[in-house]
Amino acid sequence: MSKATVLLVEDDPLQAEATREILLKSGYDVSLAQDGVNAIKMVKTSRPDIILLDVILPGLDGYEVCRWLKLEESTRGIPVIMLTVKKELADKISGLQIGADDYLPKPYNELELNARIYASLRTKALQDELRMKNKQLEELLGKVEYMAITDALTGLYNRRRLYDVLTKEFERSRRYATPMSLLMLDIDHFKRINDSYGHQSGDYVLKEVATVIVNSLREVDTAARFGGEEFMVVLPNTERQNARISAERIREAVAATSFQGLKETLTVSIGVAGLPDPLLDSEDKLARCTDYALYRAKYNGRNRTEVCEGAELQKIG
Repeated sequence: MSKATVLLVEDDPLQAEATREILLKSGYDVSLAQDGVNAIKMVKTSRPDIILLDVILPGLDGYEVCRWLKLEESTRGIPVIMLTVKKELADKISGLQIGADDYLPKPYNELELNARIYASLRTKALQDELRMKNKQLEELLGKVEYMAITDALTGLYNRRRLYDVLTKEFERSRRYATPMSLLMLDIDHFKRINDSYGHQSGDYVLKEVATVIVNSLREVDTAARFGGEEFMVVLPNTERQNARISAERIREAVAATSFQGLKETLTVSIGVAGLPDPLLDSEDKLARCTDYALYRAKYNGRNRTEVCEGAELQKIG
């Protein structure tokens, strides 16, 4: 508290010097402004810890200065103690209504002045501490929320978050009769990679494939790690034929990528399904159709893209 910086705004030289001596004797650093305009300039440049503001000033009066300080985001947290010879209740209320933190009539006692300053600084310190703790709590909650919806290895959304996005986009597609598509990707022969190169290399491959997928998508698309070596991608406002093009872009990009430490080319198989399709009347059926298309891509030789429609899913039950 004793090291705090006080900005004294006082146009009366005798009063200013007397108050300055009191403050210096109490251990404060003191800056002096003799009018409202200079007071605002000094607040913007020096950021004092507290302001003692005379009401009657040349040019802008203390009320206008206080109003400006409390409207500005960067200065509203600085305590303001209004100083005035006016002792009417209405004058005190005016100051407090525009944001002044305290009100001290002249002439003031040295002990009372120090007590008012100390109380205001103490309140500010508590408010600053509370703001800091709230910020830390918000950051912690943000991290917890991020961890709850994110796959720790790849940085993509996890399965839980994927279904949230899929449900939202499915409902939007049905409500507004707009297309949407879903991709399911699986890394071909991934077990062989783990067996031949170790699980550390397998993790590296998963992260690199995730990067390739993200780099092949639009900002509105959502990629997630579905589990193991499987990934899913939600494509809003995308018809099946365009989704197939997106899938092929991903497949070709993975095949063209050199994975450090691997002696073989890595490939993926992809299944595609999408709306509009009257037989895919739930997000679960859409996901099952996509999964079936992926299964067929695996069965037909891998490193390929297959598309499933609702009628096909209905045949297999």
